[in-house]
Amino acid sequence: MIEQFRERLGADAVLTAADDVAPYVTDLRDLYHGRTSAVLLPRSVEQVASLLALCNERRIGVVPQGGNTSYCGGATPDESGRQIVLSLARLNRIRSLDAASHVLVAEAGCILANVQRAADTADLLFPLSLGSEGSCQIGGNLSTNAGGINVLRYGMMRDLVLGLEVVLADGRVWSGLSSLRKDNTGYDVKSLFLGAEGTLGIITAASLRLFPKQRAVATALVAVPDVDAAVRLLTELRAASGDRVSSFELIPRIGLELAVRHIPGVKDPLAEPHPWYVLCEISSSRPEPLHELLQETLAQGLEAGLVLDAALAQSERERAAFWHLREHIPEAQRREGASLKHDISVPIGRLPDFVRAGADWVSAHVPDGVLVAYGHVGDGNLHFNVNQLSGTDTRAFLARSASIMRALHDLVASFGGSISAEHGIGQSKVAELERYTAPVELDLMRAIKRAFDPHGILNPGKVLRREGLG
Repeated sequence: MIEQFRERLGADAVLTAADDVAPYVTDLRDLYHGRTSAVLLPRSVEQVASLLALCNERRIGVVPQGGNTSYCGGATPDESGRQIVLSLARLNRIRSLDAASHVLVAEAGCILANVQRAADTADLLFPLSLGSEGSCQIGGNLSTNAGGINVLRYGMMRDLVLGLEVVLADGRVWSGLSSLRKDNTGYDVKSLFLGAEGTLGIITAASLRLFPKQRAVATALVAVPDVDAAVRLLTELRAASGDRVSSFELIPRIGLELAVRHIPGVKDPLAEPHPWYVLCEISSSRPEPLHELLQETLAQGLEAGLVLDAALAQSERERAAFWHLREHIPEAQRREGASLKHDISVPIGRLPDFVRAGADWVSAHVPDGVLVAYGHVGDGNLHFNVNQLSGTDTRAFLARSASIMRALHDLVASFGGSISAEHGIGQSKVAELERYTAPVELDLMRAIKRAFDPHGILNPGKVLRREGLG
């Protein structure tokens, strides 16, 4: 098979040496370690189609991989060595950009930051923004239905896509790169591939929606007394700004302290410590005095007891410093020690009660851990993480990860929430998906998987358990 791969791709596109393969078989968080006999790097959709047709015929598992930034082990092969890794990194062209239609067609291997820059050169905006945007790829963003910091204003990745090009398990290519805003001709097939994590087909290109470039931006780091005040402030700011809030991020005091402690250049922008903070941003595609509007709204919040203190960015440098703080909280957590990640969402109005209940549970049941809850209040998504306390036993702390996750996920379910808001299922949450998803919905998922991938070669064991497919 290795020789057949080389014949179809060229020798330089088939990696087999242990050192060459190593970066592709371990996930970002170093939780999953797989094996593979080959990493394949096709250069075109035709080569991807040829490879899938061959692998489908020979019943070889194919693990598609983008920037390898998954938090759930979604792009890591298993330990059998019988799966190949198919990297989309060389499918990295911007195929077209139609400024009049506000549409950009990018291949799956394009780095997100490069797509943002391409839109910017046309005086337009591609609004998806993530902490990993310098390394994550569009194909992975699509396959996980990525979220990020601008969901409140622009929606998830699903909302930013007009059409897809997808290679199916048997090697057929679906060319659905439409740029139409309206098309009601049957089922919305493209939506099935968005968030499917490469289990139904391999996305090779996408038509992406662009937006007018931001001409005015106002940003502030705001101290608030509690999560209740943060939610109320969001409502006030949306009304005052004409719903032009693009980001509204919740940060706990411990998150700020970790960033100051571990990330060079991060400083506390406020004179006194406070229990909670909000990093909020409003924006407009036309020049207007948003800074004054934000300042006035925060002053009203101060009078109403929703705001304790605030620092408004007076320059792009200060704005970047605020975002540098927020975006490096995950890295600060890693440097502090072991942490248990929970990517959850609950209805926005129930966030305050959920945070209180979750904090009480962690305090009562995890004496060697501390809650670090931060994230996207504007869409109800929190990264509800538990960090190991300094001086405690790491092995004992990590040994309880499954029971802690189960308890917190049960709590999320009781609040009508989701156990995976933006990171997907991968291999880490397969059992959790089965526990919290209605049987009829699971049956529908399995039926779709069997229809699209009857031999189960696409990203085996991710999202759905292999033995449950029949």
